[in-house]
Amino acid sequence: MTHLRKWAIRLAILLLILFVLTGSLGIWLVRRPWTPVAGNVETTGLSMNAEIVRDPWGVPHIYADNETDLLFAQGYAHAQDRLWQMEISRRLSQGRMSEIAGASTVELDQFMRTLGLRRVAEQSWQQMDGDAQAVLTAYAAGVNAYLSDNHNRLPVEFTLLGFEPQPWTPIDSLAWGNFLSLNMGVNAALELLQARTVAEQGTSVLTQLFLFADNLDTLIVPSETNNYDWLRAVPPESSTSSTNWLTKPYPRWASNNWVIHGSRTTTGLPILANDTHLDLLMPSVWYQNGLHGGRFDTVGFTLPGVPLVVIGHNQRIAWGMTNMGPDVQDIYIEHLDNLSNPTQYQHGEEWRDLTILPETILVKDAEPVTFNIYLTQRGPLINDIFNVPAQQPISLRWTLYEGNEVLRSILMLNLASNWDEFRAALAYWDSPNVNFVYADVAGNIGHQSAGRVPVRAPGHQGALPVPGWSGNYEWVTFIPFTELPSTLNPEAGFIVTANNEFVTRDYPYMLTYDWYEPSYRAEQIAASLTANQSQSLTDSAAIQLQTFSPPSAALQPYLSIIEPANQLEEDALSQVKAWDFQYEPEAIGATVYEIWYLHMLYYTLEDELGDELMDEYAQYTNKHVPMMVMLMADGDNAWFDDTNTPEIETRDDIVRRAWQDGLIWLQERYGRHVNDWAWANVHTTTFRHIPIGQSGIAVLESLFNSRAYPSPGTQFSVNVGWYDDPFEVVFGPAQRMILDLSDFDNSVSVNSTGQNGNLFHAHRQDLSKMWQQGDYFPMLFTQSSVQEKAEAVLTLKP
Repeated sequence: MTHLRKWAIRLAILLLILFVLTGSLGIWLVRRPWTPVAGNVETTGLSMNAEIVRDPWGVPHIYADNETDLLFAQGYAHAQDRLWQMEISRRLSQGRMSEIAGASTVELDQFMRTLGLRRVAEQSWQQMDGDAQAVLTAYAAGVNAYLSDNHNRLPVEFTLLGFEPQPWTPIDSLAWGNFLSLNMGVNAALELLQARTVAEQGTSVLTQLFLFADNLDTLIVPSETNNYDWLRAVPPESSTSSTNWLTKPYPRWASNNWVIHGSRTTTGLPILANDTHLDLLMPSVWYQNGLHGGRFDTVGFTLPGVPLVVIGHNQRIAWGMTNMGPDVQDIYIEHLDNLSNPTQYQHGEEWRDLTILPETILVKDAEPVTFNIYLTQRGPLINDIFNVPAQQPISLRWTLYEGNEVLRSILMLNLASNWDEFRAALAYWDSPNVNFVYADVAGNIGHQSAGRVPVRAPGHQGALPVPGWSGNYEWVTFIPFTELPSTLNPEAGFIVTANNEFVTRDYPYMLTYDWYEPSYRAEQIAASLTANQSQSLTDSAAIQLQTFSPPSAALQPYLSIIEPANQLEEDALSQVKAWDFQYEPEAIGATVYEIWYLHMLYYTLEDELGDELMDEYAQYTNKHVPMMVMLMADGDNAWFDDTNTPEIETRDDIVRRAWQDGLIWLQERYGRHVNDWAWANVHTTTFRHIPIGQSGIAVLESLFNSRAYPSPGTQFSVNVGWYDDPFEVVFGPAQRMILDLSDFDNSVSVNSTGQNGNLFHAHRQDLSKMWQQGDYFPMLFTQSSVQEKAEAVLTLKP
């Protein structure tokens, strides 16, 4: 994030000067983008009137007589509330940040252009059917109408940076959608880390640390790779792409969803719940929206910059999604004709021409930067963007490069009325790969996996880079949609997905050997649904808010050997022993345990792995926590021996050392009073603005970011709170939704931030407190319920 940080510092200084020197002018600039949400507005592009009715929570419910005007109005509403977010989103996804940010973001732009999200968007537009193109065109027209009507009332960020947004295009929407595929499918970085582990530690260590799926009998390291010796020269952290923040190894889209059959609910009809786990930003990635007109009668969560409803319900069906987590990216090791100026690459017995794309990055206050993108038949050469030495060229293959008709799928999904139409819609869902749960008003529940998944040649497992020149490690085909995992009305009476391994060993295809998440969350949800035969919406809300951590319960007993050396140690130990493994705000034991665990992890592995590899591996909590649960059962395992001492250490020795040093860390950070170590005091969420929220200037961050909210939960509780530098939460439920198929007006939801992204707006942070406290508000659907709660009505007129 260093590129954005440098830019943010410059921007923040300008803004600080503005507020200090021109207080009233600063207030005017901030309030100027608050365009009216009530009254009449004449605008160009409509054929008939469209109404935007906002409820008390700032959610716009849009009504129009035809679909073109409806989607036009959605684009208008998105731009009205989230224009800066939309601008950053399209620039980020297309590699155009340097045009406004300067030289500090050139590497970030090069990364995005090399990956080619815009190239895929242009390809997808050409492949797309007319209905989907019409949706994108109408939406873009609405965004542009807002820009035209309010070009003098832009968000303060535009004023400070001194530029105006260009017209919105359908390609902008598609490229941003492709960015979300990147967020949900960054397997390439993991492949490189695993290859580096082989190079430095050997295959045996790799399989111990990464705990591949049960159906991987033997990990294959292709003999032609020389055990990846070329990765020994890789600088620290480069195999997770330290030049950009986008491939950071914690999952960038996880999630929980479940659906309960009416035979197990208090209403007699299904209940569907979904909470999507994403980066926690200001504003939220999500924007709630209702669409009513023509064939549409839909409400749910949308993505600013993208038309339609992504998750939610219409009058007949409901749906929610989680990251399916298959392996859809592969690294190929290439042979080129010339390392410094390549024109061809080897494929089998022949040499094929590289496609060479010259790129020019326009840079604010600097000369343009030119570079070439080199494309093989599989995808681009990626050495530069992953900091891998050019002496060993590598390329990326990704299912996204086949094209992406996901917008067509979303359109059909919004209009589907039954299970067959729902599945027909998902047949066009190419990327990202997701697990959908389904319910309908007829009482059916179901699950359908969606997205393109490769079928690899024998011997190609997808876990490690493979020789591209041999021609023996290609993708043979893709799993047919009809053979992706699917179920309708299972005997259990409910369905749960939570990024876990959800297929059995007899499933005929390999989805991945690197499952995104252990089964901790899925098992807890399933246990709660099994225990209660009569589930209500309140019960599902309670499940979404669960904070119990199974691995903590498994590892805490190893602290029983501790003999306190002083009163502080005695107080801390009593807190851990009394702790019920719930990561609730008052839990002091949670804080003590977490710091002990982190010290335990490092003291166990770092002497063997070295500082650099250890730091990379430690970021993969979904890998090392289940590994440590298994390892701790073997008290004399060689991993516990500290190779830096002449003695032979055991597990118990490391437990004691980690305990003592962990308490020292806590005292230095939070003071000597154990009561000050409560989870609420240390584990907090600050919703951060891009880019000013990362400026490092406290007064500016306090303006543009949210306050720090005490956050329950941890990485493996159902209520996820994934922290980075202990203990700042960076990833968690960006929204929550619980749908009642017996009466959609009884459904509830909450977003992680308010609907409006404009600084100081009343609806900018109003939902964050509800989110933090585990509260929900009504997810209004019928026109009568919307009218009853209406806070403002804006009528767009042609």
